[in-house]
Amino acid sequence: MQNISQDAEVQNEDDLALQTYFKPGITPEDVSAVFPLKRGQPVLQAFTALFHGGFNGVLLRLLVLRELTADVETPSLSRADINAKLGYLEADALETVLSRLRSTGLLIWDASQSVYRIAPTARNVLAAIESLLQVEENNDQAEMSYMLTQVAGAQAVGGVSVEQLHHLLGRLIELTEEFSDAIASGSEFQLRTAQQKWHTACDWVEKGSEIIHAITNDSRADAATHRAAQAIGRAQSALLNMQGMFSRALNQIERQRVHLGQSGLSTTDIKTWLLQKDDLAALADDALAKPVTPMFITPSEMIDVAESELLSHRVSALAGALPAGENAPSIANEDSDALHELDHWLALLTEADASEKPISLQDILLPSNFSIASYRASMLPLLGDPNESALQGATGILARLPLVFNSKDKMHKVHDEHVAAMSIASLSAPDASPIAQPVRKAKPAAPAEQSAPPVQTRETP
Repeated sequence: MQNISQDAEVQNEDDLALQTYFKPGITPEDVSAVFPLKRGQPVLQAFTALFHGGFNGVLLRLLVLRELTADVETPSLSRADINAKLGYLEADALETVLSRLRSTGLLIWDASQSVYRIAPTARNVLAAIESLLQVEENNDQAEMSYMLTQVAGAQAVGGVSVEQLHHLLGRLIELTEEFSDAIASGSEFQLRTAQQKWHTACDWVEKGSEIIHAITNDSRADAATHRAAQAIGRAQSALLNMQGMFSRALNQIERQRVHLGQSGLSTTDIKTWLLQKDDLAALADDALAKPVTPMFITPSEMIDVAESELLSHRVSALAGALPAGENAPSIANEDSDALHELDHWLALLTEADASEKPISLQDILLPSNFSIASYRASMLPLLGDPNESALQGATGILARLPLVFNSKDKMHKVHDEHVAAMSIASLSAPDASPIAQPVRKAKPAAPAEQSAPPVQTRETP
């Protein structure tokens, strides 16, 4: 009777201590979420016995308990067996851990046979811990394999709970939000990392689809379990549908990628290379021929400058008057020489007849000096350009002329006092363009805006 009364007193003290965390007028019994936690008090106390204190103490207790449960051939262990199994530990440290495990009920001492036995609660706790450690060892980036295995195991024995399904549903929603943020960021590195995690999550989703389907079709499950399983199915569908979003975002980044000249390197390559460097400041070693000379000013100069700026702003604020008006400078309405030359050349091209015979480039550009010939040659690629033809102005008229510009990557000499050589090219009518060469396989990355090679002219020395 004395032990029962002592246990009752301890229970009352625990209830009073728990009451201090709640507001006045509210007891722990009024909150429904407290009851399942108090019902699982033995299991929670087992976790408290193992994980109370610093990390080194927790590590030592788990080490001893795992070593004792590793021997499955004998259900009991003598003290001599324990000393032989854990001979690498100090005797005082081992005795402290065994005493704590005995006092918390994780290790049972059988006085009649003088042996130790592992409590079933201790094996359950270690099984849960081993599952978590296995998840960490497998490097599950999606961090949902443990929850899915718990749901699968509970469904196999017919005891899946709504709380387990809610944990899995919450993780799926978190992953969907995380992937959406990565897509919205526009960062290629975040997208690549998120896409890799997405592939891992999809693998687990495919494995869990059959489990969720079984829960949905289980007639023994209640309405809350069915609703949770259906919500998980919708979350899985939303997660799987993000493949198109990843592809569009990566394609957009690929189109906007900046390449550094003709080196073949892009800004992504440079950033990847920089991220691999531990000390970025070391890259500047021996790179600066002259070190930066710092400029120092004393407080006196700082006060003078601040006072001057303050007084100037105060004077302008007190004046409050608008500055005197000025007449706008008159600009002569004169067209540039380039526009006059372009109008003159358009008139020549309009009168040109290339229906019977292609007109050589020499007849189109010459006679003229080198600057005018170069200007005319730079305008020739605009012929037939669909973007320019939709515009107004002289360049739009040039693009809409019924002429086709054909050029080669070769040059020939011409007899002119200003121009020594120019590209081999000609102008022809659309229906009289040169016979097409045999069709070659198109390069995969050729942009649609590329036209004929630019015309080159060489000035006479």
